Amino acid sequence: MTAVARSVLEHSEVTRQRALDDLHILDTAPEERFDRITRLVKVFFHVQIAIISLIDHDRQWNKSSAGIEPDQPTEYPRSNAFCDSTINESGALIVPDARLDPRFRDNIYVTGEPGIRFYAGPALEGHGGERIGALCIFDTEPREFTALEQNLLRDLAFWVQKELNASQELDQAAAVQRGLLPKKLFSLPGFDVAGACSPAHAVGGDFCDWYPVGEGAAFTLADVMGKGVGATFIAATVRAVLRAGSRLDVVAEVAQAAATTLEPDLDEAGSFVTLFHARLDMDTGVVRYVDAGHGLSLFVHANGTTERLTSLRLPLGAGGDSPWLEQTVVLVPGSTLVSVSDGVLDLFDGTLASLARSPPSIG
Repeated sequence: MTAVARSVLEHSEVTRQRALDDLHILDTAPEERFDRITRLVKVFFHVQIAIISLIDHDRQWNKSSAGIEPDQPTEYPRSNAFCDSTINESGALIVPDARLDPRFRDNIYVTGEPGIRFYAGPALEGHGGERIGALCIFDTEPREFTALEQNLLRDLAFWVQKELNASQELDQAAAVQRGLLPKKLFSLPGFDVAGACSPAHAVGGDFCDWYPVGEGAAFTLADVMGKGVGATFIAATVRAVLRAGSRLDVVAEVAQAAATTLEPDLDEAGSFVTLFHARLDMDTGVVRYVDAGHGLSLFVHANGTTERLTSLRLPLGAGGDSPWLEQTVVLVPGSTLVSVSDGVLDLFDGTLASLARSPPSIG
């Protein structure tokens, strides 16, 4: 092999490995979305083993398998892996009888356990076409694999690829969601501010935000209908629009401007956003707020009694042309304003009343 050819192969391997690493899926726990595929493949093709494999630096690691006992290893030396040959093929690798194939007849998995005779596997590709692994099937009996069967297995491999790439997209969306949270606290003498976001799924459309405005601060809690990548990017747009509206002094005008700006995008996405948006005057403790279909905010008075703050408006994107109306509460020493998304209620009995009995100590 010439030095030039060797350099090209090394560069290709670096690119391939980077694409695999960018998925952030190596050594992760089993997932039903992948296990469902391998179970289906095993039954559909009447084979003993079906595997979703990924080729790492010096090993083959199996994200999912059907037909292998749970206590068996999930990784093997790359040097003995059939799937390592798969990623170097121009198409799928089909081995009707490994004992008759000079590439594999001395392989330890052919001469020893499990005694592989038949193998078929199309390569799995990353976003850029990098060949990162395989959806493969094994059997201990030789067999022919028809063109129709090859096409079916390839289509199932596309399904795996979509799931793998979805994982990467979810990671990217999760980074966006983390970026929606306030980067640092700011000084608000006489008041304590706290907030957190912990999605039940990989990513969602919930976010909280706070930032200084005039002689006080603005606070937002919003929940985009749905989960996943789309909801996260809509949430980012909502946050940006509300922050841009901070130049307006009237909270109702901020909400109206946001609704008008977001209406085309929400309509196209078929989504809506529940919203609690408030502005605190630090000198007086007066909180002016609007609630668009959220209805999950509590005011805890200094004497311990609670008041649920009402929603006077449909969510953004849900239609309706009723006017935006500001409401007010006054924070005094010992009082607390709490706003949550519906996921928090799952920690209690699913009702806001249960949260009122044990309100978080944030203000």
